[in-house]
Amino acid sequence: MGETEITNDIYQLSTQVGFNLRRANQRHVAIFARHVDGLTPTQFAALARLFEQGPLSQNLLGRETAMDSATIKGVVERLKAKGFVSSRPDMNDQRLRLVELTDAGRAQFRRAEAQALAARAETVAPLSDEEAALFEHLLAKLV
Repeated sequence: MGETEITNDIYQLSTQVGFNLRRANQRHVAIFARHVDGLTPTQFAALARLFEQGPLSQNLLGRETAMDSATIKGVVERLKAKGFVSSRPDMNDQRLRLVELTDAGRAQFRRAEAQALAARAETVAPLSDEEAALFEHLLAKLV
């Protein structure tokens, strides 16, 4: 039986979905760091979502980027320190802070977009185009 063959009666770490997802994520993060200058994947995700949707509450931005409240708070603080986002109270609900891209943030996203696409391409390079599309489709079904 090969190392990657799945069996139901013996626990083999190398065949476990969580283990392999974590390894694939670690590989992608390393590739992303080589391609994308000055942004982590979480910072890029926040910029991308703000670019797509416009100003969002920090809480909603966290949900839209699959980050918990503590993580998105830190991401927003780091992006603010870099001058890529600003925040202000929501005029309709003073309890909320709206986060929005600055001009520098929009420019940074546009520069990083092609770099992020190159990181994606390198991440899925071991797969055929059909396999990559299927892989991404299946991953989306898990979330």
